Amino acid sequence: MSTRARNRGGGGIVAAVKVDLALLHGAWMELIFPRQRGRGHSVMGKWKPETLPQKIGYALWSAIGALGLLLVYPLTVIGLATRFYAAKLDSTATRLGIVGATGVALLFWGILTVIAHIQLPWDAFLAVAAASGVATLSTALAATCSKFGGRPLSVALAYPFAMTALFLPPVVAALVTPSLEPHVLEPSYDLAVWLLDTVLVFGDLNTYLRDNYQLEGVAYAGMWLGFSFPLGWFLGAMVALANVVRPTN
Repeated sequence: MSTRARNRGGGGIVAAVKVDLALLHGAWMELIFPRQRGRGHSVMGKWKPETLPQKIGYALWSAIGALGLLLVYPLTVIGLATRFYAAKLDSTATRLGIVGATGVALLFWGILTVIAHIQLPWDAFLAVAAASGVATLSTALAATCSKFGGRPLSVALAYPFAMTALFLPPVVAALVTPSLEPHVLEPSYDLAVWLLDTVLVFGDLNTYLRDNYQLEGVAYAGMWLGFSFPLGWFLGAMVALANVVRPTN
């Protein structure tokens, strides 16, 4: 529950949601009308429309904001959840330090690369080694951007690099461990088919991908690497939205 909810005498999730919605709707109203967030203007009080045109405009703008909240607030919840787990990962990275986090990633990926060298053909081994290098570098860059970068840099780089470091390990592990294939590669294939049949139908992009690429072997790693950046940007933007609604101390 947010500090605002406690200060206003509320309790539980419902009270916190009400506070969040009031804050978001008030911020929306203040884009056009002054003093709409109540206690933030306790001296002068909340502005209210007086003339008929003002009342009509006020009601229409309020209704548009309420409809927008139906879309925005679920995204805020995603941002709050992402911020919670990101804080735990960031706390771990802080304790390890940039060198420590990079060293752990290097050890993990080094082991996978050795296994790939033993079990896979040379070309496949080189692909796994390249993925290992990308993931290790992503871990180092994510830790660096999180430590030294501000919010824009975190959204632009830290979250995408963190997604890369999270997505690649299970995929590469499944490539060198056949017992993991049903749990990682097959769901990835089903996801790719769903995307091709739905999201990527626009502009016949699905036809181009099916005609020019085969989803097999290290292509799975490439697919998840491609997912990591837009998903990282999306989650980073949602965390930024959550910080607007519930700023951290």
